[in-house]
Amino acid sequence: MQSFKADLHTHTVLSPCGSLEMSPGRIIEKADKEGIDLLGITDHNSTLMCHVLDEVAAEHGITILPGAEVNTKEEVHCLTFFKDWKTLAAFQQYLEQHLIFIPNDPNRFGYQVVVDRDEQIVNEVNSLLIASLNQSLDEIAEEVHRLDGIFIPAHIDRPTNSITSQLGFIPDNLKADALEISKFTTLKAMKRLQPNVDVFSIIQSSDAHFIGNIGDTSCNFYMETPTFEEVKMALAGENGRKVTLV
Repeated sequence: MQSFKADLHTHTVLSPCGSLEMSPGRIIEKADKEGIDLLGITDHNSTLMCHVLDEVAAEHGITILPGAEVNTKEEVHCLTFFKDWKTLAAFQQYLEQHLIFIPNDPNRFGYQVVVDRDEQIVNEVNSLLIASLNQSLDEIAEEVHRLDGIFIPAHIDRPTNSITSQLGFIPDNLKADALEISKFTTLKAMKRLQPNVDVFSIIQSSDAHFIGNIGDTSCNFYMETPTFEEVKMALAGENGRKVTLV
């Protein structure tokens, strides 16, 4: 079993709240410098930057976990990841179908651009990506798992856009593969507030919107290889795989 350093919450230039410096080359350069082996690409309600990040990351020996940070009807942010391009494309269609349409105002919210590896703009998304879907937490979890994906409520300690801020608690019947805590808390502190976090595997990520924050916080995955299926087993604690906080 090997240890892989993971930061599973990273935004790119596509997220309106992300810095325009968050281009594929710069993201991977910083991740490489930080010794990241496994990097989650999680733009708000879109997967459109995952392909080019995967292409650049492969040249540096970094594995990309492609997905998105989804905003539910309850305004709960959740990380979602998928095993291949076919299921990722299916989820992108789901996002486009269910994202509540609000025109983006770049001057107010920021630009939402898709760029290539040379930082050239190839597309611009007009629908505000930080809006919510018209789907509930449970409905999105069901769709992610229908596509054999990974579903992780994000930064559960935050006072906004977290499962605890929006619902007030972590439901006992929550169909999640793990929970994420932010870099601003510890697992010990979270357990005092929500004792039932012990039911889930816990990851900790940077939620980087700026180059300098990539790798601020990470966790370690103990598994054979840095693949999607191995990540799923580690989150489930199966066959000797596991995830631990740094």
